[in-house]
Amino acid sequence: VNYRVFCEPNANAHMLQDKIFILKGKVMHYAWGGYDFIPSWLGIKNEEQQPFAEYWMGAHPLAGAVIETGDGEVLLDKLIKEDPYKTLGIKTVTAYDDQLPYLFKVQDVKEMLSIQVHPSKKEAEKGFAAEEAAGIPRDAPNRNYRDKNHKPEVMVALSEFWLLHGFLVREKIGPLLSSIPEFAGLATIFETEDYKGLYSHVMHLSQQETDKLLMPLVQREIAAKKEGKLTKADAGWWVAKLFEGHENISNIDRGVFSIYFFNIVKVNPGEGVYQGAGIPHAYLEGQAMELMANSDNVLRGGLTVKHVDIPELLKHTIFEGITPNIMTGLHSHTGEIIFPCPVMDFGLSKIDLSDGKVIEERSSSLEMVAVMEGELTITGTTVKILQKGQVAVIFSGEPYTLSTTSHTLAYKAFVP
Repeated sequence: VNYRVFCEPNANAHMLQDKIFILKGKVMHYAWGGYDFIPSWLGIKNEEQQPFAEYWMGAHPLAGAVIETGDGEVLLDKLIKEDPYKTLGIKTVTAYDDQLPYLFKVQDVKEMLSIQVHPSKKEAEKGFAAEEAAGIPRDAPNRNYRDKNHKPEVMVALSEFWLLHGFLVREKIGPLLSSIPEFAGLATIFETEDYKGLYSHVMHLSQQETDKLLMPLVQREIAAKKEGKLTKADAGWWVAKLFEGHENISNIDRGVFSIYFFNIVKVNPGEGVYQGAGIPHAYLEGQAMELMANSDNVLRGGLTVKHVDIPELLKHTIFEGITPNIMTGLHSHTGEIIFPCPVMDFGLSKIDLSDGKVIEERSSSLEMVAVMEGELTITGTTVKILQKGQVAVIFSGEPYTLSTTSHTLAYKAFVP
């Protein structure tokens, strides 16, 4: 028995008689973000011309969302803690210790993100315990494990979207290494020491060795891009984008090697890619919905000013060639399109509705619905009409319908 539910006064009990609310997320102004997409979606002006990189919808301590109630705005996390069973549902409470297990985002990637890998849950628990025992503050810049959770994530493109995802298969990486003069020596290493030997070698090069190897290659790629000889499907296009416009090129980041070694993936609107533990990846360009486990554990491999821990990165990277799985989604019995992910922390669906069609649902967890285009009516014990740029939160155990008088595109996050 959870005596807290019966014995503690709930200051917001009258609020929770309703189960559908408007949610307001938080904008994250990371330097790699675009300037127009998210402000346009939210219907606001970017008068200060700040980068709008992400819009967070969740209960993360760094940027918790609020919900609109009759008594004003209340932190979602506060309501969850006050009544976890009514907000999250018994299955989520039991599995995730009264916490919302996912973080939902709208992203606008203008500049390349860092090369990164996420640990498995077991390894995150071990890494977190080790750093706690070592006395490393959780907000220290050299901290790798800020929590005990894994960080799988799925993205679904809202525009043409480009990313790096996993190592090239052997049939592609071998010829690539042989075709680039600067990589001649690396081809031999790959033949004898495979993926791990190759990647470990380049990531341990000194800065002088890195510059000597990559400088002529970078300059050649910049010239090729200017001459129109490259497309976004070429590694050189992204390398040139990193450096073009810089008068003096020096201290070249080792992350450049990853751009050549990894799959360059183009994802069309409505398609998705799942990033599991150990898969090296980086977002390159475009707008997307992203849904991830509620964690901040990132092991970086370059193209960033943040902490890079090469031994820890190599420890958790999957060293094998893969063919990226681009998901188009599966049609569910309700009419939603589900993007299946091999984790229980989160689920993601696409809602594409036209006038006359209705989706009938019952929430078994805390769900969020973000309207990307059009207008959406959510009818349950209360009725909420959402416009483009608005988000609804639906607490557990609520039967509801989704409908529109025009055409609506929305995305829903939930716990499977």
